[in-house]
Amino acid sequence: MNLIEDIAGELCRILLPIDEEVFFGEPTSNIAICTLSSISLLKNITHSDVIKEIAIAGRLLSENKGIDSLVRSVISNEKIDTIILCGKDTIGHKSGDSLLCLYKNGLDQNHKIIGSVSPHPMLTITKKEVSKFQRQVKIINKIGETSISQLKNTIKTLKQTQ
Repeated sequence: MNLIEDIAGELCRILLPIDEEVFFGEPTSNIAICTLSSISLLKNITHSDVIKEIAIAGRLLSENKGIDSLVRSVISNEKIDTIILCGKDTIGHKSGDSLLCLYKNGLDQNHKIIGSVSPHPMLTITKKEVSKFQRQVKIINKIGETSISQLKNTIKTLKQTQ
């Protein structure tokens, strides 16, 4: 099954190339933004003053390799303690929902995200990495939000409460 998934993933990469994955902003910021499948929102963030307020902005398209990568990236930067999860969730994959389930519930003994409704929520990260992720960050659930001005308001509120 993994071979088929790898082939399908490679075909998607060739047929639907998406160059932008991660953009870096202010290195001293503690905030990350995940725009899920909203690539235009990600681009708008990088061209707005929002990028100066956050450490990193990226997308999340899959409930497995994408979440593995996001968790490893976040726990490698201990300054990041807040993730704003926004944009439209990926149809079918429900990567945003799976990230929230991982954050709330963790992994079962087979490395499946507990409570996920995604088709393949199997991760390669360890339970220790998940535990560190859960302790390190809080996730602000703004799934569906695609307005830059609303994101600015969320960031402003976060900064006022810190």
